[in-house]
Amino acid sequence: MTALPTPQPPVTVRTFTQRLGATPRGARLARHLALKRLRDWGIPHDSPTADAVAVIVAELAANAVTHGRVPGRDFELRLSLGTGSVRIEVTDTRGELLAAVRPPGLLDDGGRGLLLVEALADRWEVLDREPPPGKTVRAEVDVPGDRPQ
Repeated sequence: MTALPTPQPPVTVRTFTQRLGATPRGARLARHLALKRLRDWGIPHDSPTADAVAVIVAELAANAVTHGRVPGRDFELRLSLGTGSVRIEVTDTRGELLAAVRPPGLLDDGGRGLLLVEALADRWEVLDREPPPGKTVRAEVDVPGDRPQ
């Protein structure tokens, strides 16, 4: 007699997508929207997951506005909550891929954003945008324990 496989619970993936103006205001709004969406999904505002996602969204949105901006074009924030992790994707319309992450000089005014992303994300990558032109920076933050329902 062959044992039947244990039924797996259905996987629910929650998603959120928003186009935002490629301005400093749009970058700030991206962070606020991300935190609100996490709260709606049951991830508390003061949790380590929400803190990490807030910083990652802020850095990627600021980069999209500062370095990926093409006049007249928006950037896109996409969040998804799947089994065990929150995925953050920020897409801009500038086609150049990012250079390797390197520590900034001691007196440099900037250059620390992707170091923060690298430190806080459990995984991250840069992809060519489909359809071109542009790029998407994708980061994932694991949700410890059982994910919210």
